Order: sequence, then C-alpha cells, then structure tokens
Amino acid sequence: MKRPISRRTFLRNGGLALAALPFAATAQAPKAGGGWRVGCFTRPWGQHEYRVALDAIAEAGFKDAGLMTAKSDNGLIISVKSTVEEAQKIGEECKKRGLKVPSLYGGDIPVAESLQAGIDGLKRLIDCSLAAGVENLMMGGVTDKALHEPYYKAIAECCPYAAEKGLGLSVKPHGGSNSTGPECRKILEFVGKKNFGLWYDPGNIFYYSDGALDPVDDAATVNGLVVGMSVKDFLPPKEVMLTPGSGKVEFPKVMAKLKQGGFTSGPLLIECLSQGDLPHLLAEARKAKQFVEQLIAA
Repeated sequence: MKRPISRRTFLRNGGLALAALPFAATAQAPKAGGGWRVGCFTRPWGQHEYRVALDAIAEAGFKDAGLMTAKSDNGLIISVKSTVEEAQKIGEECKKRGLKVPSLYGGDIPVAESLQAGIDGLKRLIDCSLAAGVENLMMGGVTDKALHEPYYKAIAECCPYAAEKGLGLSVKPHGGSNSTGPECRKILEFVGKKNFGLWYDPGNIFYYSDGALDPVDDAATVNGLVVGMSVKDFLPPKEVMLTPGSGKVEFPKVMAKLKQGGFTSGPLLIECLSQGDLPHLLAEARKAKQFVEQLIAA
C-alpha cells in the first residue's frame, strides 16, 4: 500500500500546481454557453436606425448582437440619457429576432460634473443594461488625465451594484490611459472588483499606437483578464472600418496568445465591417462571420 500523503505535502504540491496555471481571471465573464459566441455589434450600421442593424445581424445568421452605435440623437442605442422603459423596448426588439446581447457600449458617464454624477449616471446605465437583457456593460475609459481617477472610482463604486444583479462590466483598449494591455491591467487592479474585466480589441491596439504596437505582442500581457473581444482589424495610417481578415491584425496569433492566457470561451463580437450600402454590409457581415468561425475552428 502507498503511504498516506501528509497534509503539508498535499498543500505544498497543490500550491505548486496552482502556480503553474495562468493568472486566474478575476472578472465575471458574460455567460458563454460552454463555448465561443460569434456575434456582431451594431456599429457597421451606425448611419441607420438600430432596428435596421438588428435585422441585418439576424439575417446574417448571428445569434448574438452587441449594442453600440446607431442613428439617434447622440449616436448611441443606449446611453446615460436613456430610460429603463426605452431600454426594455430595445431588449424586446432583440428578442423578436432571436438575438441575445452579450455586450453594450453606452458611451461616457458624467464624471466631469462630479464623482457622484458619474456614479449616478453609471447606475442608470446598469439599470438600462439589465432592462435590455445585456450581459456585460463595456466602458470606453477617458482621455482626460484629470478624470482618470474619478472615472474608475465611479466604476469601483458601481461594480457591487451590478454584481448583485448578475451584470459584468469591462473596459476596452480605447485610447488615453487605457490604450494597451498593461495599462488596462493597472486599471483592473485599481478597481479591484471580480465582475470588472477586459474587453479586448486588437484593432485598437494598433490604432492608438499609430501601428507601432502589434496586438500579437500586447495580447501576451493580458493573461487572466479577458472576458470578451471586439473582432476589429486595422490598416495604416488610422483605419478600422474593415471586414476582419482584410487588415494587419494576425488574428490566429492573437487568439493563440489569448487562449494561452485563459480566454478559452466567450463572446467574439465583430465590431467593424467594410462600409457600403445595406446589401454590401449584409454580405460583409456574412463574410466576417465565416472568418471568425474558421478562426475558432482552426
């Protein structure tokens, strides 16, 4: 018979095993349904009313839609100015088309007015997200250095409020103090909440570094942080309105790095497409869907 293992040996071996694993994700990921979720944001149809975008996303064969820009007073589908009733109607429009909503980008929160105004605005966005059936509220960050601390203090204050209701929050690489993976890591450490993670965007890594920082290299810095990804390409000098696979982003290598870092399931939402009329956008959406499906199958 084998000798019984001592408690001290068990704990030591267990600690070594844990140390060998990638940094564990601290953020609450959107419900992944056991695998990858290939979807599309409304942004490519930003010159049209949001229902036009939802129709096209459903017709292209997607089951997941990210709510972002559309033709409206402020260019957004849901923002701090939206009401819960309006957001509920938007959620119903998504359901009619068989679409779930892994992500919402709702624009800025009013921290320039005061920290409390930012908190109140973010809580309204959280309430609207829940009313629309959103799973993760994506934040864009700030470019004004003076607003950096109050902005993320507002997020830290609101994360428990969102967590109680099952909503995740995230920040994406979007310029300013959140342009790169390491910068986003510092932000997540500052906020320090389990339901606040990183929504990765390889196209933006190129864009905000003027093409100098390759997302293949940057992706290695975000182990354990990623809860979703905007599938976005890039061409110099500053172009991201491209169908994925037609620019400089080496998506297979980026995905390999992200997988090594623990991002092995979750939403992959196409954010941009080559622009054109509605038939063109529909064709490009189908092309992009096929590209991402082949990417995750490889």
